[in-house]
Amino acid sequence: MAAKILIVTGDAAESLEVLYPYQRLREEGYDVHIAAPARKKLQFVVHDFEPGFDTYTEKPGYTWPADLAFSEVDPGQYAALVIPGGRAPEYLRNDPELRKILKAFFDTDKPVAQICHGPLLTAAIGGLSGRRVTAYPALELDMQAAGASFRDAETVVDGTLVSARAWPDHSTWMREFLTVLRAKAPVT
Repeated sequence: MAAKILIVTGDAAESLEVLYPYQRLREEGYDVHIAAPARKKLQFVVHDFEPGFDTYTEKPGYTWPADLAFSEVDPGQYAALVIPGGRAPEYLRNDPELRKILKAFFDTDKPVAQICHGPLLTAAIGGLSGRRVTAYPALELDMQAAGASFRDAETVVDGTLVSARAWPDHSTWMREFLTVLRAKAPVT
């Protein structure tokens, strides 16, 4: 039986940051489930950069069904966790069911991959204190306030925590995460 990986997300998540790890991990042989506040069709977004804008723009992205509601997740069934970015983490961090899930992964030192605004979730449970991370560069002060040492790098590995800035860093992010996964939760 293949090891299970959990992706936690919601509406307004960045399309590429959900679907790239979902497909890459399945390609590797893992059983991947997507959890959200409720079982429903999620509406993702596309963040991109336009000349003349001071920040990224947002357009409608793909839709995708959530396999589970957060309340249905048993963290003990999963070998690792993926936390995509986009705008979803900004409201998901307030969900008590999700905070319980996140805490379970950090308490048991299971592999966690986070990208872009995803570290807002791990910050909400105190999971970044004393850790080295990267995130979307605009979150540098948030990461420092959460007790993390921020690095503006494609990917930062701190033990079982693998973080990346945004979707352009996917290849190094997943390469490093798969290195951690193969050591801690190999495909069987």
